[in-house]
Amino acid sequence: MYPQSFQKCINHFHRLPGIGPKMAERLVLHLYKQQPETIDAFASDLAAIKDIGTCKTCFNIAQGDACVICADSNRDTSKLCIVEEALDIIPIERSRSFDGVYHVLGGTVDKKDTKTLSITHLHHRLATDAPQEIIIATNFTTEGDMTAMYLHRELKKYGITITRLLRGLATGSDIEYADDMTIRSALTHRAQI
Repeated sequence: MYPQSFQKCINHFHRLPGIGPKMAERLVLHLYKQQPETIDAFASDLAAIKDIGTCKTCFNIAQGDACVICADSNRDTSKLCIVEEALDIIPIERSRSFDGVYHVLGGTVDKKDTKTLSITHLHHRLATDAPQEIIIATNFTTEGDMTAMYLHRELKKYGITITRLLRGLATGSDIEYADDMTIRSALTHRAQI
């Protein structure tokens, strides 16, 4: 029905999470109606994604060795927030209630062998950076709870205060989809574990 290049674009969009075939078609039709400069800019920005890597300190998404958070000298390094994935940082930052730094695990204990997570680097970071508080901000799922318990067992030997976000977030929910007020409340009322 469509030219081959058009259909290929639809197929690419359809592979993205949450994008069905109709939405993929609408997105490509929208792009088709744009000015050539807009399409070129979009294609250029899309191609530049392959040059984005991982922060060497916290494993967040970064362009270069350090992410924008680790490169910010105004961040409070005494507070370290541990999240499952880099996407979990976005709603916390959007809430504007946390001025510390992060550590991205890269998954949960249940889904991955702990060796594939950034836990070894986390131990090294705790030994060298010596934060005063660790905030465990894993999702409120079975896997997230297991990861939080595992982290608590692993990290309590450092003698650092360990807290976890309170259940202001619904059980089974992902931090990524929480609204700003819920994140703010969960961070403000976190509990020591």
